[in-house]
Order: sequence, then C-alpha cells, then structure tokens
Amino acid sequence: MRAARGALAMALLRRCLLLGPLGLRAAGGQHGDGCGHTLLTPHSGTLSSKNYPGTYPNHTTCRWQLRTPPGTFLLLTFGDVDLEPSEHCARSSLLLTDPQAGISYGPYCRNAGPTTPLLVTNSSTVTVLFNSTSHRSGRGLLLSYATSQHPDLVSCLVRGTHYTQEHISVYCPAGCKDIDGDIWGNPSQGYRDTSVLCKAAVHAGVIADELGGQVTLAREKGITLYESAFANGLHSKRGSLSEKRLVFHKACGDVLEVAAFNASSWWHEVDVLGQDRAWVAQRAALGTTGHSWAAEPGSEAAWLELDLGTRRNVTGIITKGSSEQHDYYVRSYRVSSSRDGKNWRPYRGSNGEEDKVFEGNTDSHGEVSNAFIPPIIGRYVRVTPQSWHQRVAMKVALLGCQPARGRAPWPYAPSVPREVPVPTSHTPIPGVALDPEKAGSTLLVMLLIGGFVLLCSSLLLLAFLCRRKRKPAAELSCGIVKGHPKLDPSPVCSLQTLPPPGSTLASFPTAPVPEDLMSPEYAEPDLVQMSPSSQPGPSTFKPLLDEGYTLPLVLSHYDTPGKHHEYAEPLPPEPEYATPFTEAEPAGAGLPTSPALRYHTPAPRPAELPWGGPGGAEAALSHVYHEAL
Repeated sequence: MRAARGALAMALLRRCLLLGPLGLRAAGGQHGDGCGHTLLTPHSGTLSSKNYPGTYPNHTTCRWQLRTPPGTFLLLTFGDVDLEPSEHCARSSLLLTDPQAGISYGPYCRNAGPTTPLLVTNSSTVTVLFNSTSHRSGRGLLLSYATSQHPDLVSCLVRGTHYTQEHISVYCPAGCKDIDGDIWGNPSQGYRDTSVLCKAAVHAGVIADELGGQVTLAREKGITLYESAFANGLHSKRGSLSEKRLVFHKACGDVLEVAAFNASSWWHEVDVLGQDRAWVAQRAALGTTGHSWAAEPGSEAAWLELDLGTRRNVTGIITKGSSEQHDYYVRSYRVSSSRDGKNWRPYRGSNGEEDKVFEGNTDSHGEVSNAFIPPIIGRYVRVTPQSWHQRVAMKVALLGCQPARGRAPWPYAPSVPREVPVPTSHTPIPGVALDPEKAGSTLLVMLLIGGFVLLCSSLLLLAFLCRRKRKPAAELSCGIVKGHPKLDPSPVCSLQTLPPPGSTLASFPTAPVPEDLMSPEYAEPDLVQMSPSSQPGPSTFKPLLDEGYTLPLVLSHYDTPGKHHEYAEPLPPEPEYATPFTEAEPAGAGLPTSPALRYHTPAPRPAELPWGGPGGAEAALSHVYHEAL
C-alpha cells in the first residue's frame, strides 16, 4: 500500500513539474479547468476548487503555485477537504509539493485527510495540485495560506462559536469575502457569534479582503435583534437573539466634523405648488433631516467636496440617498483627496494600479459604509458619482481620527493609526500642539484641584468664625469661676486655714454634727478667697439677652467643661431645699461670721432629723458654698 501511494505521489509530482512553465507569476499563479475562487498575494491568500461548496466537476485539474517573500516560509490551513474517498485517493486527490526540496505532502482525500488543520512547511514555495476523475459526491477543497510571520492564521470558515475566550486575536487571510458563509449584524451593533469571523471582519471594515490582516475582537453578551446592513460590498442578514456577539476593535473610526461642503453644482427645484426647494451642498451632511444635496440636472462630472478644516486620517465613508420622499441615490462613486484643495490624488486602494470604484446605495434611505484601507490622509475629500438612480443626490459622512504625529507618506498612511478622539472646534494656539486625548484628563485634574482648594478655604473660614465666637474661660489660682474674668492670685482657703475676719467670706452658721456625718467619705470642699479690690462674683443664674449674653457654640456642657459660660436656670418656686454638706467646727476655733452673709434655714420637723429630738434641731449647720474645682 505504501509503495502504491509513493508511486502515485511521484506521478503527481512529475505532472506538477511538467506544468511548471505555464503562466506563473511572482506572487503565485494558477492553471487548469478545476480552479475555483482564488486570491493569491505575497503574504496570504485563499484558493478553492471549482463550484465550492458545491460538487466539484469530473475530470478536472488545477495547479496553484504559492510563493512568499524570501526569508519566510509558508503556513497552510485546511478549511475543507471533501474529496470522494477511494483507495490511495486515486479518484480525487490533493497533493502539496516543494519543488526545490523534493518534499511532498499527501495525497489527501476524504478517507485520508490532513492530520492537523495547520501545516507548517520549511519552504517559501509550494505547489498545490488538485486532480479529479469520475465521482459522485464531494464539495471539493478550500485552502488558505500565510507567511510564517502569522502563526495565528485561521481559515475563512472559522466562526465565532469556535472560541470560548472573551478576547480573540487571529490573522485572517486574503480572499475570504467571496467564500460561502453567512453573517448577521452590522459594525455598530456587532455580529451574531454564529457569523463567519473573517467575512464579518471584512464587512465591519477592519481588514481589506484583498490584503487580509490581523483581527482583534471581543465576545460580548448577545442582543435580541441584529439589524442587516450593506457595507464594503457585503450584505449581512437580520439575526435573532444569540448568547454572544462579536464586536470588532477598530482603532480609528469616529465620525469626523466637516467644516464646509462644496459641490460642482446644486439643484434649484420648483415643485408643482410653485414652492422653491434648494438642494445645496450644505444639505449633504448625513445628519440633515429632509432632502439632500443634488447636482443640477444635465451637469457632467458632478462632484461633492468635504472640507475637514485640518488634516485628518480618513478611514471610511458612509453614504445615503436623498430621502424617503424622493427616490434619488448614487450607485457607485470614486474618491479623491487633497491637502491644499488644488492638487487631487485618486484613491486606488491596496493594489495601487487603478482607481477604486466603491459600491454605493441600492435605495434612497439606507446607509452604506465603505472602508479606506489604507486610510486617506488629507484635509479635502471629493466624492465623484459614477452611476446613480434618476438623479445625482446623496448625503455623506466621513470616519477617521486625528493623524499620528509622525510624518506619513503621501497620500496614504501605511497602517491604521492609534485611536485619538476627534476634538471639537477650538482656537488654535501658535506654537502649541493640542492633544485632544490629554485635554480631557488635564481639565479633570484642574477641576479637582480647584474644588479641593475651595473646600479647604471654606473649612478654614468656618473654623476662624467659630473661634471668634468662643470666649476664653476665666481661671483662678485655686479653681475656675465660670462666667467671671480671671482674678489676681489669692491664697486658697479651707476650714483648717481660715482667712482673717476682714475677708469677704460666704459661710453658714456652724453647729455640732453627728459622728457618722464626720466620716472621711465626705470630701472637704475648698474655700475661695476673694480679693477686696476685685469685683464681686457673678450670678450663677442666666442673665437676660439684653445684657449681652450669647449662647456658647457647644451642644452640651460635657463637650468642653470649664471653657464656656454655663448658667443654671432658677429653681422653681417650691418649698424644697437641698441638704448641704456639713463639717463640725473644731473646738476653740470659732468662725467669725458676718450677719450680712448668714441666712437661717427653716427648722426641720423632729421626725425628719437623723438624730431626732428638738434639741438637735436647734443646732445649726455651718456651710460655705463655692465654685468647685
């Protein structure tokens, strides 16, 4: 069996060598009647058998020559190999050979397919040979390739459901646009996860089909309904709810602000009622309600010009017809750009050989998007309609961002620049480069600093006002008298060291006290001597408001004890008296009393005295009231 397989492989290899001189080009080529959709570029490409994914024809042959730049080698991914099975793949087969090294891979068919979906070769040149005889079934083959610089190469048939991670980065080959596969959604909403990934990337304008490229996307939560759209030559379908959706990351795709519109001509319409309607260039803005811009009937080579005010990276364009009331729209158009408004360069796309014609609208109310890959760098963009329905009329919007700081080659940038938000209109400052990406964060920092300074100033002012309202409490050398200024130092008195008779002393009559009241559990109060030259002590009752009394800024007297004026309310007019503390007068040490400072308390009833009897009631108690420490 191995010998037969080897003989078949050598026969196919000899056949490939015989077909070598037939019309192959530097980037690769094809020859034969069994070739289907084919797009070959130096960095990537896609090829398929005839009628794919339908049944391939009988007795056909196709030979593809794949070549990559020197210093690289080929990576091949098998999207689909469905050739009718037979012994040693004799009826239909796929064979890959390296003519320089004499190495072959295959032959492959349905019962002897590739062992891995990705084949890594050690050569920059590979010949692919497809051969078919009489057969009954089989879709044929689909194969893609790229250089060794893109190890994350995927097939054109890969869908979003093939991945489980939230963030995906893959390399899509060139030529996936025309491969059979459905997509649901649009660039603004995202795409249903069952959509063909690389084809959806072309529809979203992330990559160009003729180039391929790296694709970065995220799998986010699905939505209820996906709307259809026509973009970059592809129609998407209207899709229902899905668990996940595909959202492509496009670095530069904001709607650009247009400073002015200009046109070759405009239509001055007079309707059947005699009313005038001006289809001027300013009505070409996509967000304008009502009718659009329209060229004058019969004018040749009509064009619409958009002035962006300054140089911009233009990565896409959105076009729309006149409106729902008027069935006017442009079917195809060309685009040119300029930096000074005088010298114009036509947009030629990635190949650079001929002016690119973009597909326009198919009705008067739908929007159609087209991407510029590579992007246009310029201030002026001119749209030249090539074909239209009834009348040249359209609305236009441009997508892009601010150009990178580095100098880019004229007229296109080599790659998609980083995302920079489009700044609003501002007054330019000579010699200062305004960076809109940093302007927002700088303004936020300035606002935060200003708010912090204002808050601190308010707190300091409030603290200063509160401090002015508070009056310092007066302190005596032997204690604190509330509500009275601090007096001159005076000696502290007690019952053991009494002042001379001339002192102003508040006291009560003394009387013998029972022994149980003389226990050390009762603290001995201090006496305060008042200087004769000082003012008399203030009252402990709250003065009237007209005397200048101000309530202290405290919530309770426990907050700052001894620091503020605190007055007691007068006792209610009831015959209730507090029992004062007493202290027995030492023998032989009589206290000098002053009639002016003594008062007599009502005599208690005998039954209320702890020692009982009328005799005890006659003994008066001596007390001195003072301010506690």
